[in-house]
Amino acid sequence: MVAKLWNYCNVLRDNGLSTIEYVEQLSFLLFLKMADEIASDPFAESDLTEIVPKGYDWQSLVSKKGKELEAHYRDILTELATHPGTTLGTIFAKAQNRITEPALLEKLVVDLIGKQNWTIEGTDLKGDAYEGLLARGAEDTKTGAGQYFTPRALIDAMVEVTRPTPDDTITDPACGTGGFLIAAHSYIRAHHMQDLSREQRLDLGQGKIFGKELVTGTARLAAMNLLLHGIGTSEGTSLIDGGKDALATKPSRHATLVLANPPFGKKSAITVIGTDGKSEKEDISYDRDDFRATTTNKQLNFVQHIMSLTAIDGRAAVVLPDNVLFEGGAGEKIRRRLLHEFDLHTILRLPTGIFYAGGVKANVLFFDKKTPRADRKPNTTKLWVYDFRTAKHFTLKTKALRRPDLNEFVEAYAPDKPRSERVESERFKSFTYEELIARDKVNLDITWMKDPALDAADSLLPPEVIAQEIVEDLQAALSEFAAIAEALGGDVSAVAEDVLPES
Repeated sequence: MVAKLWNYCNVLRDNGLSTIEYVEQLSFLLFLKMADEIASDPFAESDLTEIVPKGYDWQSLVSKKGKELEAHYRDILTELATHPGTTLGTIFAKAQNRITEPALLEKLVVDLIGKQNWTIEGTDLKGDAYEGLLARGAEDTKTGAGQYFTPRALIDAMVEVTRPTPDDTITDPACGTGGFLIAAHSYIRAHHMQDLSREQRLDLGQGKIFGKELVTGTARLAAMNLLLHGIGTSEGTSLIDGGKDALATKPSRHATLVLANPPFGKKSAITVIGTDGKSEKEDISYDRDDFRATTTNKQLNFVQHIMSLTAIDGRAAVVLPDNVLFEGGAGEKIRRRLLHEFDLHTILRLPTGIFYAGGVKANVLFFDKKTPRADRKPNTTKLWVYDFRTAKHFTLKTKALRRPDLNEFVEAYAPDKPRSERVESERFKSFTYEELIARDKVNLDITWMKDPALDAADSLLPPEVIAQEIVEDLQAALSEFAAIAEALGGDVSAVAEDVLPES
């Protein structure tokens, strides 16, 4: 199915559509076709005839041809965008027709979508096919779509060690195309479905799993992705809050499990005012009394937001760039709070070459939210750091990250055992709270291993891997210099846009 969908994508790319634009148009048409199938099924539990108004449904579309088809398609997109708050409204928000050739639109409607019965396909097949397209879309570096895509191997490992349960409320405040939410749902289905009551099953698709995404177009892909994976309903309240900046307001509800890979990059037109009374001014103001430190660094603010978003006794697993571990000022203040008020128990140092966005050096922080201790002692007693970066070399094209690559980390994490039973190894070391707090600026960017390939001439890496890692290092360095220049008042947006993608 992915191959079939991809073949049509190639046809439309010749007409000027990017991969993500194609997936977006596919989402609109798939929704209409699936709604038509369900509405005409006498045994279906859901009646979609009211949610997709007559005259703007699939049947009205397939009854037309040529320019009349294109004109009516535009009318449908305009009409269906006027249903805010529902899955329908999220998918069609600000929808536009990107297919300028009526013949190509007709080919897509009649030959690809129209000939397939999408609702009788299993949710795994439909969902995996759609996610396969999103993964290919992430490879389209010119559109920047990769910034919304976290490697599935990493997502699966994070979900496996955090062990989602049917009792969890699960969220991602910067959900991109919904990868974390879908993986958590899949884990619950695989490990708990036989024990779930009908009410618990319904709860999973009616609000216990939810996300937020700033970019409207990406939110629609997430909503469709969840729907195709059997999460939520077409006519129900949208599980994806699209077009909303997660950092703008305090969380209105909390989650027992937060999984996230917030957007990287410092550029953010905001003023942040924390309880320390300071402010860093740009164009938009965030007045968050739950933020203890003032900074315009987006990642640091996401850390503070996730601290607030996580329920007491809840847990979080968050992908964050290296600067969160060592940046001074607000960064140090946030790390001190994280160690004292939360149990920051594990850091996974990630290798380069696994993200579509270049120059990314990142980590996964695993922490639990605890009630303050009566004796005022810190909730973090020991931090375990797993070095999956040193002597690990990946590239997107020749050696992509696979789930088995993370088996040793999952085993070392020992999710089914008390942390007191964890065992140190060459890659897995523990550090006490006293050791961490004594480090300069509470720097948590901790390294101890050395790459043998850097010393041994007979173990040199392939030239393409060396070249890729040089590019990654240069891009990471440029990002850091850009952040410094921006902090000093310089405008580096043109440099970042012109240089980073080409590198």
